[in-house]
Amino acid sequence: MTGFAALHHGETPLLLPNAWDHASAMALAGMGFAAIGTTSLGVAAAAGLPDGAAATREQTLRLALTLGPEPFWLSVDAEGGFSDDPDEVGELARELQAAGAAGINLEDGLGDVALHAAKISAAKSAAPGLFVNARTDTYWQGDGEGTPQRLDAYQQAGADGVFVPGLSDPATIASLVRSLEVPLNILYSPSGLTVERLGDLGVRRVSLGSLPYRRALGAALDAVADVRAGRTPRGTTPTYEEVAAFSPPEPASP
Repeated sequence: MTGFAALHHGETPLLLPNAWDHASAMALAGMGFAAIGTTSLGVAAAAGLPDGAAATREQTLRLALTLGPEPFWLSVDAEGGFSDDPDEVGELARELQAAGAAGINLEDGLGDVALHAAKISAAKSAAPGLFVNARTDTYWQGDGEGTPQRLDAYQQAGADGVFVPGLSDPATIASLVRSLEVPLNILYSPSGLTVERLGDLGVRRVSLGSLPYRRALGAALDAVADVRAGRTPRGTTPTYEEVAAFSPPEPASP
């Protein structure tokens, strides 16, 4: 096992920060992260579009094309695949792999289990080398009912990993880990378990989701409030040169 998949089988969980544009991805890569995900909320909000409404296929693919050639493993948050047609989801997976992505995150939105399993199968068939992380929203949008059954269906459909955002109970996490044949991904929460504790429970991937994007917006608001109040802005402020270094290179002359 090599590459992105191998990062899910290390001694410690893969901590996956999520970017929303080239600058944020390159800044995170500069901190030493070997793999970076995208956040559908950040991509959608930056484009003025709703998250989770299958409205950002174009923006998501464009970002993957920008980040794919960069020297880190890229996992793309693709909502539910932006379609209920498994063949179209398979085509998206093929395009993402061609763009240089190493993984895709597909969420079920508590929809039909068989349909989501078909999407997973189509993605693996169209892009066999793409790490498919199958997300269930049983804890994100519900009370957790049916989680094991959904995860089993998704791993049987070919998912390389499964993702349960909103789950934080240690006993339930440990029980799920024991029942799975593939790595479990948990969404980090500032008020929840630490990455070390999640690793002790058997979690192999910890995603930050939209947290970096929301914190970045919060830092911008704090800076503006400080200036308005006559205070020196707190926190880290990259120089113009540092920010410019995060920008995509100029296109080559024809």
